[in-house]
Amino acid sequence: MLTIPTQIIAGQMAKKLEAIAATGFDAIDLSLSDVAQFDGPLSVLAKMIETAGLKIASLGAVPSGSSAASIKAKIDMAKTLGINTLIVDVARHVPDDLPKSGHVRLALRPTRAAEAGVVAYITAQNDPNIGLALNAFEVLGDGSRPARLRNLDGASVFHVALWDGPAAPMLPGQGTLNLGGLARVLARGGFRGPWSVGAAPKGRDTLRNAYRSLVTVLSDAAQTEPLLQGATPDLPAKVPAKGFEFIEFAVDEASATEIETVLTSMAFRRERKHRSKQVALWRQGAVNIVINREGAGHAAQALADHGPCVCDMGLRVQDASETVARVKSLGTEDFTQAVGLGELDIPAVRGVGGSVIHFIDERSDLHRVWDIEFEPASIAKATPPAGLRRIDHVAQTMRYDELQSWLLYYLTTFEMKKSPIVNVADPSGIVRSQAIETPEGEVRLNLNGAADADTLAGSFVSGRPGAGVQHIAFQTDDIFETSTLLKASGFQRLPIPQNYYADTQAEFGLDDEATQTLRAHSLLYDEDAGGAYFQLYGQCIFDGFFFEIVQRKGRYMGYGARNASVRLASQSRSRLKQAS
Repeated sequence: MLTIPTQIIAGQMAKKLEAIAATGFDAIDLSLSDVAQFDGPLSVLAKMIETAGLKIASLGAVPSGSSAASIKAKIDMAKTLGINTLIVDVARHVPDDLPKSGHVRLALRPTRAAEAGVVAYITAQNDPNIGLALNAFEVLGDGSRPARLRNLDGASVFHVALWDGPAAPMLPGQGTLNLGGLARVLARGGFRGPWSVGAAPKGRDTLRNAYRSLVTVLSDAAQTEPLLQGATPDLPAKVPAKGFEFIEFAVDEASATEIETVLTSMAFRRERKHRSKQVALWRQGAVNIVINREGAGHAAQALADHGPCVCDMGLRVQDASETVARVKSLGTEDFTQAVGLGELDIPAVRGVGGSVIHFIDERSDLHRVWDIEFEPASIAKATPPAGLRRIDHVAQTMRYDELQSWLLYYLTTFEMKKSPIVNVADPSGIVRSQAIETPEGEVRLNLNGAADADTLAGSFVSGRPGAGVQHIAFQTDDIFETSTLLKASGFQRLPIPQNYYADTQAEFGLDDEATQTLRAHSLLYDEDAGGAYFQLYGQCIFDGFFFEIVQRKGRYMGYGARNASVRLASQSRSRLKQAS
């Protein structure tokens, strides 16, 4: 049984229940505050919940330290509502005069400090109507491992809330607690639900995020624990994304000229054109950039809403249809638009900020889209490549209160892992950056949450209806050779302050020649235990969008976080210079 506390959802009770049921939950944890605010008999409330197709998993929680009379009153309330479980919080000690509950089970929910005493009390009582309610935030928040509960009798556990952490309560997947391990341990001990999700997230997608996070943590745990396989609806496994197939820009005539000039300066070639639309394919190495200047369809709408922007992203996956099936089962809207004669119907879903994500596989003709829908374009002259091999990562910028929502979107859909969140100092404020990537690094994303409107990231999303791709990084095997070739082709790079190089030389012990070479190419540099990282930035276009070129040496796993503040300061100076 999947359940959610009613108090984390805003609105009138009838609307709450309708939305909870529509999202996919089986039950609710009815809060005492919602009961107190309900204007009508309890029998009417119970009927309203039943009509919505929901069960009531629990009532509560009764605050720690409440009197026996108060607990008895809540027991009577639970009986009237037809609820068989009342949660009672215990901060230190179980009340000496805890009333007998009759047909209502008392689920004692301890803090971490009170846990041992509460478990001992329940064991000593040996009463089937007195059991345990566990909150993962309390159980694991002090760094404890789930294995310490392996001897717990699961039949004595009446309710489990999977709240992530440890610093503050979060939805599953947003923190670092081993919720899957806890679910497996409890299932092996005999616990059979209900599973509750808590910790209200920020943003407007509270219900959808709560559902997808709870379903994902339990279904992931069920992969190695058969006893959990009936805990959630069946859904396709997480998707192994194999790389970026294409990035598509929505442009008008002026912005098409602007981005095509930049692509030309990076040695991209306009290789193909769509057979029936104003759409062109620019290519270098395994990088496919689509320039769409159609006056109708999704790209035209994205242009009207956002201005020139990345409107679409294609990911290579093992099975495109199964990918969409999983995303839809977790509450994300799929995407369709009219398909013209001779065009492929490529499976797609809505993505960040109203953009679209298409999925390309090799099980059908989808991977032949460039041959089926496009024809060779006339090339004025042969352009030698500059060594750009593939897309290293894509950075998506959003308002800070959307960051956790989109993090869940990716982590619950794809096989991806996250890095610790990084605070990046912009000259006008702080930007919070969360990096996520597939296990082998085929797809890397940086999610940047802008809390201050005056930052470069903040100005990028200011006035827009949602988030968007702010920069794309291309990978090369020899950034010095690439930089030399791009200099000859007119690539406009971002100037880097000279003081940066003295600081970098001192931090990493670089010799004078290496430092001078970095300076001559306007490159940024970083190291970690696995290797080294080089970065070359282009100037901003489209009111804040930019390209980056990187080289990874060894097994460097980061994104040059130490350089971000320098890059932002340089971009801010360039923006002011352009505005003057």
